Amino acid sequence: MKNDIQHREDIYLLVKTFYIKLMNDDLMHHFFVDFEQPEHLEKHLQTLVDFWENILFYSGGYRKNAMAPHLELQKEKPFKPVHFKSWLSMFNASVDELFEGEMAHAIKSRALSIATVMKIKVSELNN
Repeated sequence: MKNDIQHREDIYLLVKTFYIKLMNDDLMHHFFVDFEQPEHLEKHLQTLVDFWENILFYSGGYRKNAMAPHLELQKEKPFKPVHFKSWLSMFNASVDELFEGEMAHAIKSRALSIATVMKIKVSELNN
């Protein structure tokens, strides 16, 4: 039996595992070239940990607009439905490889909500 997501270190392991998948995927890699330098990747992973820690544990450590950089990226590298599907699939696979339990279920549910809202916002930009 796997442990559930319990603290910041667990979230770090999750986002690092997830980003390894994204950066090694032919369909998704081009969105992540800015993070190929280890120091850029590490800074971004810490931001992601802040984000997900706030989502799961209401830590208050993330106060940025998570949507804004993605909407900017959309202008340069458009997101398509297949990208959202792939992102969510790799996120869920990363969670399932590492964790199980209430928080693991919650983070996958929130990821689906976030991907859905982002997909809607992106489609609004395109219209």
